Amino acid sequence: VRSWSPARAGRVNSSHRACLIARFGFIYARERLDAETLLRAFICDMETVQRIIYIAAVESFRAAKMAFWKLKRSVKETLALDHVGPGSLEVAALDYIAHHKDLYDVCQSVQEVVCSMNMNPKIPYPPDVDFFLIRTLIQKLCCLAFSMQTLIPPLDIALGVDGELFNRTMYYRSCDSDFSAPFVAYHVWPALMENGAVIVKGEVVTKK
Repeated sequence: VRSWSPARAGRVNSSHRACLIARFGFIYARERLDAETLLRAFICDMETVQRIIYIAAVESFRAAKMAFWKLKRSVKETLALDHVGPGSLEVAALDYIAHHKDLYDVCQSVQEVVCSMNMNPKIPYPPDVDFFLIRTLIQKLCCLAFSMQTLIPPLDIALGVDGELFNRTMYYRSCDSDFSAPFVAYHVWPALMENGAVIVKGEVVTKK
């Protein structure tokens, strides 16, 4: 059995962090585009499709973080009964969850995300479009967001607002943007953040 050490814990956290950041990029490059293709079979307007996927990403992180907070509280209560060792109870709980990801009911989070999307007033489309169509994207985002909460510090996404001033340190402009426009018309993909710093840029469309 390996003894606990701050140096080893830091190396493990750093390696895990790098893997999760890479997965975030992979989802953007593959699952996001697959979801676009699925939605385009029912929705002609590309802006609507991109808005739906962005909202799915935001809601997936929200649902996963809520599930994580609830699970962490339960785990800490259990571990507190006989916790010993140099590490804090908080770190012990994070380590336990990181090694027991099967405790996370991702299917429940997917259902919550779809329910939230069905009631979201920013999605200008009839409710006959079943958002379970893109459940693969939602499930992968939920699992990723959940795992990101086990990091110290955790990773999260930036919440964008339509009409905000374009920030080149946080976003790339989509290829169909007006590159002279100073404001964000809508968001395509969120930026990944760590302690308020941008780790991976997101994507937006700018228009005058």
